[in-house]
Amino acid sequence: MANVEISQLRKSYGIEEVIHGVDLSIQDGEFVSLIGASGCGKSTLLRMVAGLESITAGTISLDGRVINDVAPKNRDIAMVFQNYALYPHLTVAENMGFSLQLRKVPKEQIRKEVEAAAKFLGLTPYLGRYPKALSGGQRQRVAMGRAVVRNPQVFLFDEPLSNLDAKLRVQMRIEIKSLQKRLGTTSIYVTHDQMEAMTMSDRIVILNGGRVEQVGAPLDVYDRPANLFVATFIGSPAMNLLDGTLIRDGGRTYAKIAGADIPIDGPIDAATGTSIVLGVRPEHMSIDTGNGDTNSFPFEIDLVEPTGAESHIYGRCDKSPMIFAMPGRSQFGGGDSVRLTADPGTLHIFDKMSGQRIS
Repeated sequence: MANVEISQLRKSYGIEEVIHGVDLSIQDGEFVSLIGASGCGKSTLLRMVAGLESITAGTISLDGRVINDVAPKNRDIAMVFQNYALYPHLTVAENMGFSLQLRKVPKEQIRKEVEAAAKFLGLTPYLGRYPKALSGGQRQRVAMGRAVVRNPQVFLFDEPLSNLDAKLRVQMRIEIKSLQKRLGTTSIYVTHDQMEAMTMSDRIVILNGGRVEQVGAPLDVYDRPANLFVATFIGSPAMNLLDGTLIRDGGRTYAKIAGADIPIDGPIDAATGTSIVLGVRPEHMSIDTGNGDTNSFPFEIDLVEPTGAESHIYGRCDKSPMIFAMPGRSQFGGGDSVRLTADPGTLHIFDKMSGQRIS
């Protein structure tokens, strides 16, 4: 097990810089996910830790030892790839023990290590099979088994579930998290799927254009996104964003939006008249059953999507698109008008110019 320290890490291809001075500390035994849109640099960052990509500037340390120039095979890091990377001509047992064989480990020890990992992963009945005779989930477990037998200091996962169907993805993410907890191995997991990141991670790292936007526990990031990018990236359906103006009137603070005066709780580091963006998550709103006063959002409904447990209602607040997640079945339809209210404690306030959180 190990601590991983990434300091001012940069990566350039020619004159184009794709990783811009990333700093990140990962503690011993921690499960950290790198998440972001395609092209944000998450896989490049992971491959730099593995030694599969060169480092332009900065350092990567493993328990205080700088490993920038250490060959991948000598880093004591095991990587699980998206495409399994199994040898089709080798059995499950041979695939799992191949790295140990390259290290000249005695055959009897390889057999014991493979059998122990296979039992751990539920692969014992398949040790004599070839990859072509396995399902996608079984192949992914073999790829994980190959990493487990090495007993590395760090596991790296590069979108390992992206080739699986939805049901199997849920099963496998539970298995990966359970495996990591039982082994206690420091793990870095790359995914574009926020559900995977939210449910599996001790902390998540949101990347955007090769820069770290926010690092934190999943629910902390969900509850207090640092800026507009994180606010819209984390959460499904995405957070609603409404342009408005911050008003301070005596001891009262509110946002003026589409003719509504939305009360705001808590300290706000901005002056009255500041242009703001108010964020409210779809599930934090409810139908205003009061007198329809100006403390609620006007909402024109365009479309209703029933999902079973809840209904996603799409529409507009003035000219801004808006989504309302309503529990159960909706009695509304396109063309209806309602007013929506939200607990002031669930609102998010961002500076419109900088995009940064100010509440």
